[in-house]
Amino acid sequence: MEYRRLGRSGVMVSEICLGAMTFGREIDEDDSKALVDRFIEAGGNFIDTADVYSSGTSEEITGRAIKDKRDSIVLATKVRFPMGEGPNDVGISRKHIMQGCEASLKRLGTDYIDLYQVHAWDAATPLDETMSALTDLVRAGKVRYLGLSNFTGYQVAKTVHAADTRGYERFVSLQPQYSLVERTLDYEVRPACLDAGIGLLPWGPLGAGFLTGKYRRDEKPPEDSRIANAEEEQAEHWSKRATERNWDVLDVVGQIAQETGKSYAQVALRWLIQRPPVTSPIIGARKSEQLEDNLGATGWELDDKQVQRLTEVSEPPEIYPYNFVDDAQRI
Repeated sequence: MEYRRLGRSGVMVSEICLGAMTFGREIDEDDSKALVDRFIEAGGNFIDTADVYSSGTSEEITGRAIKDKRDSIVLATKVRFPMGEGPNDVGISRKHIMQGCEASLKRLGTDYIDLYQVHAWDAATPLDETMSALTDLVRAGKVRYLGLSNFTGYQVAKTVHAADTRGYERFVSLQPQYSLVERTLDYEVRPACLDAGIGLLPWGPLGAGFLTGKYRRDEKPPEDSRIANAEEEQAEHWSKRATERNWDVLDVVGQIAQETGKSYAQVALRWLIQRPPVTSPIIGARKSEQLEDNLGATGWELDDKQVQRLTEVSEPPEIYPYNFVDDAQRI
């Protein structure tokens, strides 16, 4: 396992992050702990969860799983979504952030959170209120670093400006959906993060399993698959994943898998790992075999031509104003 800096911070994290969203929802505590132990044995030190995952159960399981190894783990969690029925049990107001942090600390069984992330933008709360509250948590020693999740490019830029002009703690990372079959991030969010030195922690790096190579053209997905059970409006829904463009992407992934002797998933993850400013893709394994396969994305590299082939076949459509701006640079 290789290690890299989280954004432009000084903390070092493994180039793969173990996501705990499945803990207490799709797998029980014993299986969750087994995944954590194997991940740590392989050199992983970065684990991500959220208060809303299984209504706090994921945090509880994660906390118990790393109890004896806490100081060697970079532990990440999130705040934003509803954790109760009250009007202040949601959002990123000072009240909800402070209450959310204390509740997460208790469930995790720790006195500090390494990376505390805003799970999504909250238009109802002034950004100054949010960043002031988060800065207070850092300066109180309850949080070490701050992160974002599911923000747009202009929202990322607003946080950078607020931090630089008003003295708030900067966000060091952004956790977005990003993969070879979900690259709309490249229009504006990725450039904003590159400019600000913010590291990317992609979730859904395998497109809900589409990039594992288990699906085939003109065949319906298995009934027990995540894609088959996704809601129609979700990006993971079969109608949105099984496009001609995505099948072309999968063809190239398969070709490179054959060239390298790696699995489809390992190739797709490796492309992300090598793509700036990605710090660590987040893998959400449900089975030990999935974890083992995903861990195989470390310790080797795609060559430049392979990276180029994957990048070109997965390029998002050219749309205005980005195509106009790109063309203008050539004049």
